[in-house]
Amino acid sequence: MENTEKEKKAPGLLRSAGLIVIVILLSKIVGFLRDIFVANYYGASIVSDAYLYAYQIPALAIVILGGMGGPFHSATVSVFSKVVKNFNTKPEPEVKKLFNTYETFSILIFGVIAIICFFFPQQVMNIIISQASPELSSLAAYHLKIMSPVILVGALLGLYYGILVTYNHFLLPNIAPSMLSIGVILTLLFSKGDNTGFYLAIGTTIGALLQFIMQSPAIIKLGYTFKPCFDFFHNKHFNEILELLAPAFLSSTIGQIGIYVDIFFASGLAEGQWTAYGYANRIFQFPVGLMLSALLVPLFPLFSKLVAQKKFDEVRYYFNKGVGSLILVGTFGMIFIFISRVDLISLALERGAFDHQATVMVADVLFFITLSIIPYMFRDSITRLYYSFNDSKTPFYIAIGSILLKLIFNSILVKPLGINGIALSTTIITLINAILLALLIRKKISIGYRAFIVQIFKIIIAAIAAFLIGNGVNIILGNIFISTFILKIVKVSIVFIISLAVYVILAHILKIEYLEDLKEKIEAKLKRKKNEIN
Repeated sequence: MENTEKEKKAPGLLRSAGLIVIVILLSKIVGFLRDIFVANYYGASIVSDAYLYAYQIPALAIVILGGMGGPFHSATVSVFSKVVKNFNTKPEPEVKKLFNTYETFSILIFGVIAIICFFFPQQVMNIIISQASPELSSLAAYHLKIMSPVILVGALLGLYYGILVTYNHFLLPNIAPSMLSIGVILTLLFSKGDNTGFYLAIGTTIGALLQFIMQSPAIIKLGYTFKPCFDFFHNKHFNEILELLAPAFLSSTIGQIGIYVDIFFASGLAEGQWTAYGYANRIFQFPVGLMLSALLVPLFPLFSKLVAQKKFDEVRYYFNKGVGSLILVGTFGMIFIFISRVDLISLALERGAFDHQATVMVADVLFFITLSIIPYMFRDSITRLYYSFNDSKTPFYIAIGSILLKLIFNSILVKPLGINGIALSTTIITLINAILLALLIRKKISIGYRAFIVQIFKIIIAAIAAFLIGNGVNIILGNIFISTFILKIVKVSIVFIISLAVYVILAHILKIEYLEDLKEKIEAKLKRKKNEIN
């Protein structure tokens, strides 16, 4: 009976996860198109640096606080899922009052922050990029002033996102974030000879407003209309929201503090280096973020359920299989990026104001960031395991320690390596985090690291061989092919196919069990599709 229930629930869970992954993929593609447009218009310059420095404050509101898994979204889902009595009818008066109290609170708090950034942008940027030149600081302040409304919009989006998810409306809130990128793209199409970044900043603001407008009709349709309410102190459920918001806010912002530490050190570097770091990080996040979403969307609720049922053997099994498969795929991604990163960046970004020098700069940063793929994937996966045990404190304390380590490693590495020092520092911190989390989880559950490490060691052997052969092919083809767009695509494709073939053959010879798992999953999926067609 238990197995039957699993079989019934698993396909639905995987279908929902698959839908979310597809939406996230589309959103990332739109985001990547935005990066291509921005690179074409502004390259890696003082304008793009200023925009990225200024954007960190609005990003905190719209991406981290108001985005998927952000504190506003999480607190909303947690409380409203309990107080809404019937999801098929209009909300009760007390639920509407809670909604209005929450929205009024958000408008007041984030409205004040938005006003400060609008009227005192220079003072705010002087704190964040204190080592920047007067020209860069002034330009960043100009961008922040234009983007200040995004701060208010971000908090409201977190509330709306949470309401929609509470009512099981998953598609719209996951599609809406792409509006930010679409706003930038559309605005840049009208910019000609802009050397201040005005269109870039105003496009971000327009995109955020489009995201808000896109979700508002669905909220109204559910029966939630805004009416100011100041019942902050006597509303029991609103107090529950505040109790959830405080620790969640700290957990969500701790990573952003690390970025501010990086900004402090980067602001004194040469023009375009922070932009190079931003592009390299987004290229890194494209495949890694997608793979993590594909794994963690279905596995996180499964971990929580199995932990609650104290089925620790199954937790171990799914963790090792899931994370192992993730690392198997991610490691090949790492070696392929090592080999072809210059060509990949050139194909994607090198046009207009983004020249070959900018390509090389981004490629160098990408090399150091890509070193963190394995610890990054492991860290994010095992963090979800901590959450399944209702332990958010341990990852939080380790994250706080990371800020102090960031200061130390940045101080040591930035002077000799420039922006590459920040990238290497990030990789080292990620590795330390992963090791600490791996050791401390043993207080809750034994993962069985010995067998896991044996498999990882085999993966590394296959990866080294694939890198050596693939890189050799890359060098030979580089000496033969003329660097045209089409030939670069051919070159990258040949390198990819040969490297992958070597990697898979060696993985099979070394009997890496995760390869067999992936093979079985693919075969099962193909068989299901065949049966559906027949």
